[in-house]
Amino acid sequence: MVKAKKSVKAGKSPKAVKSVTKEKALKPAKPAKAAGGPKYLVIVESPAKAKTINKFLGKDFKVVASMGHVRDLPKSRMAVDIEHDFTPEYIIIRRAFQTVKQLKKDAEGKEILYVAPDPDREGEAISWHLAHIFSEQDKEQKILRVEFNEITKDAVLKAFDHPRAIDMNLVDAQQARRILDRVVGYQLSPLLWRNVGRGLSAGRVQSVALRFIVDREREIRKFVPQEYWTLDAKLSASEGSAKEVVFLSRLTHVDKVKPELKGQAEIDRIKQELPKLPFQVSNIEKTEKRRKPQAPYSTSKLQQEAYSRLGFSAANTMRIAQRLYEGVELGAEGSVGLITYMRTDSVNIAASAQQEAARYIREKFGKDYLPEKPPVYKSRKGAQEAHEAIRPTSAFRIPDSLRDFLEADELKLYELIWRKFLASQMTPAVDEHTAISILAGEKYGFRTTGKRNVFLGFTAAFGEIKVEKENPKDAEEEEVPEALELPDLKVGEKLTLHELLGEQHFTKPPARFNDASLIKLLEEKGIGRPSTYAPTISTILGRMYAERKGGAMIPTELGETVVDILVEHFPKILDAEFTALMEEELDSIEEGKAGWVKVLKDFYGPFSEYLARAQTEMKSVKQAPIPTDYKCSLCGKQLFIKFGRFGKFMACAGFPECKFTRSIPTGFFCPEPGCGGELLKRKAKGRRAFYGCSNYPKCTHVANELPKKEDAAEKDASSEAP
Repeated sequence: MVKAKKSVKAGKSPKAVKSVTKEKALKPAKPAKAAGGPKYLVIVESPAKAKTINKFLGKDFKVVASMGHVRDLPKSRMAVDIEHDFTPEYIIIRRAFQTVKQLKKDAEGKEILYVAPDPDREGEAISWHLAHIFSEQDKEQKILRVEFNEITKDAVLKAFDHPRAIDMNLVDAQQARRILDRVVGYQLSPLLWRNVGRGLSAGRVQSVALRFIVDREREIRKFVPQEYWTLDAKLSASEGSAKEVVFLSRLTHVDKVKPELKGQAEIDRIKQELPKLPFQVSNIEKTEKRRKPQAPYSTSKLQQEAYSRLGFSAANTMRIAQRLYEGVELGAEGSVGLITYMRTDSVNIAASAQQEAARYIREKFGKDYLPEKPPVYKSRKGAQEAHEAIRPTSAFRIPDSLRDFLEADELKLYELIWRKFLASQMTPAVDEHTAISILAGEKYGFRTTGKRNVFLGFTAAFGEIKVEKENPKDAEEEEVPEALELPDLKVGEKLTLHELLGEQHFTKPPARFNDASLIKLLEEKGIGRPSTYAPTISTILGRMYAERKGGAMIPTELGETVVDILVEHFPKILDAEFTALMEEELDSIEEGKAGWVKVLKDFYGPFSEYLARAQTEMKSVKQAPIPTDYKCSLCGKQLFIKFGRFGKFMACAGFPECKFTRSIPTGFFCPEPGCGGELLKRKAKGRRAFYGCSNYPKCTHVANELPKKEDAAEKDASSEAP
């Protein structure tokens, strides 16, 4: 039986968790009743959100923004008293100092304070921290929590009709994650500073995700390609066809057994036999298959498809979605929230939204595209069923109507969400699949497949959904090619052979992770939560533990070193299964089934033992500086290769008096005529690594990739020619 949820009563100071606050400079002001003016103060996180909901509420309400979190653990120290039940020491964040001062002033004389951050753990924690601050100012102040999943007039007014107390289960769940990640990060990171390099970090979810990237790269290195061949026959009906249709058919059986075609010699032998044999249709199978629409977007699925279809990184997707949720100016209509809350793992849809979608589908596509009952989708285990999936706030707000108000990327993401939602409420698509079996003599069997759409169904709204498949590992997994057009054939009909096509293939290694595939794996393994995927990837790339090549993430030497040292000394922390179980424990706090202090104690016992051993056993992997033949361009002293948080670099032997540094030469020279500089790998803040000339700023040549070796060789040869 689930325990009843704890809550903070309105008007009382939250004391469910002990905390220390340092707010001496913010002395509580004595509230004075305001004559006239707003009676109620509403606090949300962002100015955009405040602007959108302000127009829904009357003159009695004043809506202001907290600009996100106002209290947190200080960055300068761990600030968690492990010996006393993990008591956190919260302070007002430096950037929030003036904001809090203004919020206290805004709260003076208000009858009720409504805290209305986002509808999740993080939003509940912000509400609790705000309540703590205002309760210190006025212990009798009435504070209520308001929660809405979409920023529309109906949703907002309904939420204000049903305010509630702050849910301490949600607060405790957020607090447990925050404290756990702080304890892990602030105790592992110093070990990395001492033994690897300054400025490094480790994290409970971040380090496991990095391990996936490193392990995949090592799989790729070990992979040995295997050769295999396929043989296709170009065929057509022999007689009686008004239009000759030539189609491909693949060899699938030799003497009723799948062949292993491993070399050119075997292909040539079969190609000599086949022209002498009659080709004949042995069987035709036609089946109708229904393709059901997919569920509307959860956060992870939106991030995956935004990457696959639009090329958006996970972080960019969430930034754009946040703007669409909080509100966009739509001319005379004012600021409007276009989508529901974008951090969710649920695929539920409100009945009112389903009804509106049904009206739009009936009007736009016709009744045949509308199922008898709205489809029901199953959320993954542990999803917060009270939330909705990501959907447009109105099905009738079509993307074309927003072209003048949205930036290009905003419109692309909105259209993806809008189409996915509509498709999820429509009927299945129906396809006719045809499989034709062909015999060449009695020995060789060929197969041809084709597909024809019979009814568009949901694809009328969303289009065809490309299903990503793993690379085939052997010839048996190589798919039979699908013909674009098939002739009208009959069983027993003879066929004409036009050509035999043998093709060499090599098995491919597993693909490197990109944003979509890494998020998919993290979700499948139960590691992290919707709100953590984008920041996890950003941290891995920002710390230079991995680099992007195209869309793929490739671990750096530094990333591999960090993973190896953590796996050796903290195997449980880097274990995917253990991390997933920890996520379930943290979720149980939100459900009221476990106390947050007990969960942290259970984790910290084994962790502290690993930590104690690592303090004495972890060996430094810092490498001694390596001398080079290069000279410092400032003082003329020798340059050494050193190892820092961003990898290898060159530094002057005269450090610290001379602080000259430069990137490691790539071995390629600048392609600009008469330059003679070397190409260096560089990285500017906020952009991917690139290659620039060592003669900058005299030469401004930059490139995303190094020239190919053969191109560089040709250039060198041409420069030496008389």
